[in-house]
Amino acid sequence: MRSTELRSDEFHEFYKPYIDILGDVELLEMLSRQLVNFPQFLASIPEEKLQYAYAPGKWSIAQVLVHILDSERVFQYRALRFARNDQTPLPGFDQDDYISYSGADSVSKELLIQQYQAVRQSTIALFASLDKEALMRKGQASGVEMSVRALGFFCCGHQKHHRNIIRERYL
Repeated sequence: MRSTELRSDEFHEFYKPYIDILGDVELLEMLSRQLVNFPQFLASIPEEKLQYAYAPGKWSIAQVLVHILDSERVFQYRALRFARNDQTPLPGFDQDDYISYSGADSVSKELLIQQYQAVRQSTIALFASLDKEALMRKGQASGVEMSVRALGFFCCGHQKHHRNIIRERYL
């Protein structure tokens, strides 16, 4: 399944930048590639930079990294529910509240890398276990409809979006 196969009725326009940033990629291949590349990127960040924020009121690098983890966990949960044909509308989540209670600025780089690897391995296992029919199922979260397969690409594109921001504004 490729990102360019997604139809516009599978996700809200809010998520379009996360799809567009990927170009034409295959989902499991991209998830796996990022599992290797992203920890290498994290390891290259100096430990003393983790608490750096590029402007007042902006998140620190550590907070951005925890946000990536939180979001992937949420996307993964939504994908599981929708794949199992659970039609219960799911609420959104307030990313700022999540960060406020995350303790991100006291988490070591090593633990962030370990958490990322565990979360991403779980994401890969989930999407690898789904058949075509399950990947095409849809559900509602944050008041909008989205497909299971779109959620997989959200994980990839959201991470890439924030990696680019870290490179451009923090390092």
